Amino acid sequence: MSGKKPRVLVKEKIAQSGINLLKKEFDVDVRLDIEQDELKDAIKGYNGIIIRSGTRMTADIIEAADDLRVIGRAGIGVDNVDLKAATKKGIIVANAPQSNIVAAAEHTIGLLLAQSRNIPQANASLKAGKWERSSFGGVELADKVLGVIGLGRIGVLVAQRAKGLRMKVMAYDPYVSAARFEELGVEGVENIDDLYKAADFITVHLPKSLETMGFVNEEAFKKMKKGVRVVNCARGGIIKESALAEALQSGKVAGAAIDVFEKEPPAGNPLLDFDSVVVTPHLGASTIEAQDRAGTIIAEQVAAALNEQFVSNAVNIPMVSVEQMNVVRPFLPLCEKLGRLIMEIADGPLDKFDITYQGALAEYDTTLLTVAFFKGAFDGRVEETVNYVNATGIAEERGIKVTESKRRRAQDFTNLITVMSEDRRGPLGVGGTTIGPRHRPRFVQIYRHDIDIEPGTYMAFFRYDDVPGMIGKVGSILGSRNINIANMNVGRKKRGGKAVMSVTLDKPIPAEVLDEIRNQPEFDDVTFITFA
Repeated sequence: MSGKKPRVLVKEKIAQSGINLLKKEFDVDVRLDIEQDELKDAIKGYNGIIIRSGTRMTADIIEAADDLRVIGRAGIGVDNVDLKAATKKGIIVANAPQSNIVAAAEHTIGLLLAQSRNIPQANASLKAGKWERSSFGGVELADKVLGVIGLGRIGVLVAQRAKGLRMKVMAYDPYVSAARFEELGVEGVENIDDLYKAADFITVHLPKSLETMGFVNEEAFKKMKKGVRVVNCARGGIIKESALAEALQSGKVAGAAIDVFEKEPPAGNPLLDFDSVVVTPHLGASTIEAQDRAGTIIAEQVAAALNEQFVSNAVNIPMVSVEQMNVVRPFLPLCEKLGRLIMEIADGPLDKFDITYQGALAEYDTTLLTVAFFKGAFDGRVEETVNYVNATGIAEERGIKVTESKRRRAQDFTNLITVMSEDRRGPLGVGGTTIGPRHRPRFVQIYRHDIDIEPGTYMAFFRYDDVPGMIGKVGSILGSRNINIANMNVGRKKRGGKAVMSVTLDKPIPAEVLDEIRNQPEFDDVTFITFA
């Protein structure tokens, strides 16, 4: 930097402690007055920028930044940052993922207590000049069963606090090992229906994704106890609001506490009409401590990046040597897909993986590839945002173990990556390689069979009895629904045993079509996956 201090732009308000930390080493400008349309010009000359949710770091702004090295987001999400553009330009993007976990967990417990004792309703009544003690009788939390859906960092804190209130805690999270449940003193259930049947209170702590939106729906409420109470302090829409309203109206659900909504602000939301529903305006992270913590953490991350030190909360690829990155980069997408694939096809939770790197790859450090595998395995399945920095830590927190082995020769392939685990049916494996100068990913193993197919956006995998007519049966069912098969491959170990079929498709397969195939007597497994 020719003796000049790096420059940092603080675009949105953070804790003064964070600003003071930065000022010890850098030239810091606090410019809260810069409008979004002015940022493209204002960013020039800065080496770091700190933002919150109100600023969008779009591709054109990132491109205009002539010397930007790090973008710090004081909070969890980075949806307002174009990660692809930043990564392409070599800009580190960091966030503060643990800044609000205590605040969110405490707010969840607060909502549990508030709705169980009708505290907000009683407060409003008394302030209105009424004295209605008999109208606000509540229920105790002690000895009641709390069902926690999603046992990530926040879910764990909620469980620990609930146990302090003498609640019995059970949890559903297919990506947490039995050993981890035992360590936490929480009853783990493999089937979500078991939680629905037993829980007096239910709280959700899932990430927001296509798979989790509407997770707690009409069918879920039908399986719950009459008089159950629910809490959503995670993401709007995980509990389907229309289904919750119907359950409240029927009396199946005795009460609810909601901090997040499908649409915010929730004007006209039917849940606001129920006296038995406690609501707050997305306050899960709104504590002085959480906001201060976010500012201090992100200041530390920006300082580390500008000092060329390890950035523990980087959400894009961490810095590695040029030689190492040139070798492993082509295999990162493949490893993410293998992680997603084995999790999707498994019958039950997986708690151990054996990853083998064969061929030229075996001569290099493959740690980043294993991280990529875990990123694919957990992305969208846990509450946290999964990245190349925290993926391994997320696995460790869930008691999931991994072993790596290397072989310098790979039969039939220049390089081969295989992953072995074990589900309820026995040994389970997936494998892949890349082909051609552009290193196009290729799946070469699935379930317990060899295949050969290039991954596509929409893919389906079938395991079935190896009898005549199965390919035609699948093709006919899909064709009748106007679903075109782009590519297909079949693998089997012996004639008349079990076979697998892998297909790429032009569009998704609806759930009812998957059920139609699944209900055919010859099929053991039917899995549809969307690869981003």
